[in-house]
Amino acid sequence: MNIALDAMGGDHAPHAPVKGAIKALKNSHDNLNIVLIGDEYNIKQELSGFNSKKLSILHASEIITIGDSASKIVKTKPDSSMVKGIGLLKDKKADAFISAGNTGAQMATSLLTLGRIAHVKRPALSAFIPALSGGKILCDVGANPDVSPKNMLQFAIMSSVYLDHVEGIKNPKIGLMNIGEEPTKGSELYQKTYLLLKKELPNFIGNIESRNILICDADVLVCDGFVGNTLIKFAEGWVQSFAEMIKKKILSKARYKIGAQMIQPALEEIRNKYDYEEHGGSPLLGVNGISIVCHGSSSSKAFMNSILLAQKSINENLIDDISKGINEHLEPLSES
Repeated sequence: MNIALDAMGGDHAPHAPVKGAIKALKNSHDNLNIVLIGDEYNIKQELSGFNSKKLSILHASEIITIGDSASKIVKTKPDSSMVKGIGLLKDKKADAFISAGNTGAQMATSLLTLGRIAHVKRPALSAFIPALSGGKILCDVGANPDVSPKNMLQFAIMSSVYLDHVEGIKNPKIGLMNIGEEPTKGSELYQKTYLLLKKELPNFIGNIESRNILICDADVLVCDGFVGNTLIKFAEGWVQSFAEMIKKKILSKARYKIGAQMIQPALEEIRNKYDYEEHGGSPLLGVNGISIVCHGSSSSKAFMNSILLAQKSINENLIDDISKGINEHLEPLSES
């Protein structure tokens, strides 16, 4: 099993990707091989003498910046770590690609280089949301701001397969994000999507309001990319702000500090549960290959878990089973 890892992507590159690769090799019991792609000199500096036959370096001289056009990366930066890594995946020299670099560039390059799974109209990006009982998948979270009901049906199918195979949640329940629980709530798009999901998916349980995301019975939450991106970024900001408020309040009085020490183990458990780094990145669903998108601020821990996620996705034949799931609904998904 070969994993291509973008060593130059992310806020903490190349330190975090390289250290994450080392941790993954130490924690994996599978036949895992990792290719670190990026500036060879900088990667070797981070390896600090670590040697393994399972770890290799592929030099890439170009770096993708925020100012680069995502749709033109393949042509303008052919020697970048992202383009070369996804190229390895296309040429079957790697079984998965992982990056915390420019998300738009990864999506565009994956789509142009790997293509779509047959009959998939719009690849989508999902996010894992820790909840009171286990976790949920929110899809789409930014790849498709403008969608159709058929697109959202595909998002539901692909996310369900992912949750079933990789997270081990069998027959996941599906909910549609909306402004109310009634079938007639929301825009025309969401009303039509409700009817289509109800007709096609036995596990569809109806509309879900945002206040019920963490407590609802749904395992998969479907929405367009605009709504999903707004939700996920609000959640990230709120968690950071809430943690800062608690910290300031604890430090404001001596008796609060004493109390905090007593409940510190419980606080640590909660923090770990809601830490995205525990789950790593998310695969770009619908492209014909395992391309995992990581958070830009990912640490070595997040990269390690992303590599372990890639292993699961490969072992569970994620791409083939998404294709099977889409094929079961070809008639409603076909263009009218």
